[in-house]
Amino acid sequence: MRHTRFLRFAALLGATVLVMSACSDDETSSPADTASETTASASPEPLGGTLVISNWDAYMPDDLIANFEEETGVTVELAIHTTNEDIMGKLQASNGTGFDLVFVSGQFVQPLVDLGYAAAIDQSQIPNLANLYPEATQLAYDPGNTHSVPYTWGTTGICYRTDLLDEVPSSWEVFRSPPAGAEGKMTMLGTDRWLLQPALLSLGYSVNATDQAQLDEAAAWTQEAKGNLLAFDDTTFYSKLAAGEASLVHAWDGWCEYGRLENPKIDFVVPDEGSDLWADTMVVMESSENKAAAHAFIDYVLSEEVHRSVSEFVLYKVPNQPATEGIDPAVVKDFPTLGITPAELMEGEEILDLGADGTQAWTETVTEVKAA
Repeated sequence: MRHTRFLRFAALLGATVLVMSACSDDETSSPADTASETTASASPEPLGGTLVISNWDAYMPDDLIANFEEETGVTVELAIHTTNEDIMGKLQASNGTGFDLVFVSGQFVQPLVDLGYAAAIDQSQIPNLANLYPEATQLAYDPGNTHSVPYTWGTTGICYRTDLLDEVPSSWEVFRSPPAGAEGKMTMLGTDRWLLQPALLSLGYSVNATDQAQLDEAAAWTQEAKGNLLAFDDTTFYSKLAAGEASLVHAWDGWCEYGRLENPKIDFVVPDEGSDLWADTMVVMESSENKAAAHAFIDYVLSEEVHRSVSEFVLYKVPNQPATEGIDPAVVKDFPTLGITPAELMEGEEILDLGADGTQAWTETVTEVKAA
């Protein structure tokens, strides 16, 4: 989806992963509230064996897995998926087998639960859940983190060249009515759940709209904007922006920072009409025969130093309070979207599962917009 990364980003940031214990003996690190009866287990299995994980490419620091293996004695096999739809297709083809732990965006958690693929989270095995911001424990796609644990979160907005525009592009309408010099030098995201968002937000509709009349109105808005675009682009828009081929782009916040790495004359803004709140999350598979290791991996990721290293490597915010508060202020100064607060994120509308009919309606509408 949005997770193509380059290893030089890590070198530029100088992020270091510290080896942390997945199962701390420090009682103060345990959450005050124990797991509910539906998620608690009598006793965790011993660690070891092989843990098969599927994640987006380069979406964690290079040494995270090696350090986890050294710390726990668990062998990790990492598979790569390109999109949420990619991993969902693999899971459906195998009836939910083949993986112990998968990374998916929040709106895919409920479908995994409905299919019987997602295991209940045993919160007693993840003491570092206490590190999550309170807001991250009540996300609408999975309140209480009963079947998933958030890994990163963020929002979507406009990423632009400050030296190529005379004023801040403060409205989604910029794509229909571009400023001087921007026509033909703009891109919009083409992924299903984001392509219609500027239109829906500009029209005052929900980013989770399923009413066909609203989708049709959004499609007409987007068709009008399409005439002003350089392209629909999910992967190279920040490079186009850095090079000056584009002057403003529809972008995920972290990807805007990738552009800023290449050209400091780039900034990010959430339009006045508002935006979304997305989250990427970790889900243990019901078919897993190594659930203890899967839970240990989640706990390891949620440790303060490890999750901080994730944020500094991928340039996305993590929903981990001590990890976030410990990021070097100089890094936040260089990459300001890392400083967006949970309260500010919660002003966005959460992206949720649309159900089978709603998803089909979106897919058909987006396909028509792209083909026209």
